[in-house]
Amino acid sequence: QLQLVESGGGLVQPGGSLRLACTASGSTLDYYAIGWFRQAPGKEREGVSCLSDNDGSTGYSDSVKGRFTISGDFAKGTVYLQMNSLKPEDTAVYYCAALKYYYCENGGSNAGLKAADFGSWGQGTQVTVSS
Repeated sequence: QLQLVESGGGLVQPGGSLRLACTASGSTLDYYAIGWFRQAPGKEREGVSCLSDNDGSTGYSDSVKGRFTISGDFAKGTVYLQMNSLKPEDTAVYYCAALKYYYCENGGSNAGLKAADFGSWGQGTQVTVSS
């Protein structure tokens, strides 16, 4: 059974950078897409970015496009989210999740990601952007 664990969160000043990692165990990531989501207090979970093993497609929400970069090595079971030029509004718990046979889309408020379609959710990692 696929299990995902997020790591790399922390406290950073505005304009700073963090790199999150999503590490898989229990199963390979063959034919999966990994989605990164975030949830701020009092807000709904929103899609942030996506990387698909099926065709290498990527996707970003409009709010992070140009600042965040997703990458990964599916054979090694790890997907990264490099976050640059962080803003206070990026503060949230960040989660990764998996969906088999999914091809990523780009743009929009949620990078085309529907949280209800994804599974194997990790426990989340807190990102706080504050001076």
